[in-house]
Amino acid sequence: MTAPTPLAGLTVVEFTHMVMGPAAGAILAALGAEVIRVEPPGGDPTRRLIGSGAGYFPMYNRHKSSLCLDLKSSEGLAKAKQLVANADIVVENFRPGALDRLGLDYDTLAADNPRLVYCSLKGFLPGPYENRTALDEVAQMMGGLAYMTGPPGQPLRAGSSVIDVTGGMFGVIAILAAIEERHRTGRGQKVLASLFETTVYLVGQHMAQKAVTGTAAAPMPSRVSAWAIYDVFETKDHPVFIGVVSDTQWEKFCALFDLADLWVDPALRANNDRVRARYRILPRIRALTTTFTRDEILTRLEGSGLPFAAIARPEDMFDDPHLRASNGLEAVTLPDGTTTLLPTLPIEMSGQRPGGEHIFASGAPEPTGT
Repeated sequence: MTAPTPLAGLTVVEFTHMVMGPAAGAILAALGAEVIRVEPPGGDPTRRLIGSGAGYFPMYNRHKSSLCLDLKSSEGLAKAKQLVANADIVVENFRPGALDRLGLDYDTLAADNPRLVYCSLKGFLPGPYENRTALDEVAQMMGGLAYMTGPPGQPLRAGSSVIDVTGGMFGVIAILAAIEERHRTGRGQKVLASLFETTVYLVGQHMAQKAVTGTAAAPMPSRVSAWAIYDVFETKDHPVFIGVVSDTQWEKFCALFDLADLWVDPALRANNDRVRARYRILPRIRALTTTFTRDEILTRLEGSGLPFAAIARPEDMFDDPHLRASNGLEAVTLPDGTTTLLPTLPIEMSGQRPGGEHIFASGAPEPTGT
């Protein structure tokens, strides 16, 4: 069976850079849309980033084609407008007003293409902050996520571009909703998504916790968990995560690790009672896990229905047996000609994963056009 392409027939023009905009386009492209990425003369600088940015371009520009245009020239601008005139969707994530000054704003483009869905991905939605410059890390700091991720007094950004990517996902949700509405009205619209508001949405559970309990949420490293056993535990060699999140799982856990005395204790039968008794449960469990190797614990927990995990690193995912067996990785030829494996879109449709074929990182090793 071929990979699903539910968005086949839709054409997307991208005026994007870095992660947020390209991530939105990458999702649309993996679902079958034709995505044409407009890059500046010489190619997107993201292609040449080093350090933590070295993976941005190949990860978020697969399944696309690229075209270099000088949007400050009349010829390049005319070509861009020609592309948009025949497109269904525009995605852009440049600073506020940058494309407006070139005549590539929604109102101008929609005058010639009223069916156009125009997605602007910004740092902030309209309001007092909207003209500020924002990055993933700025949004995490402003929106409370960095506070929740690090230990008290040490705000820490999440370990990937989680807000850029999630913000791009919200952009895709808005695009698809606008396409569905276009089926009924025949007209497109402008949709927006942003980094700051995405961050606030993600910490909404902590805002709700404050509203429900009257107590502000503590940073995750020092939080009071909703479960007594829900932590990383040391073993003879490598740490493991173990969770026990129901009374039924508590019974299984006690049976698996010969903890009959804990199971028969009526004061520990209910989850909330176990949370209150963490001070006496956790030292016992921590001492227990150090008598096993990691693999011994994983073997014992496999098939039990209990949540557990080895502590993996990103590079371990290249050889993860589940990803290998389930088409969770696709072969990508990088601009330098080497080949690697990168994650496919994390969904399944009609029993198939989107993407999965051998592709270039951006349709061709280098963009075409002038």
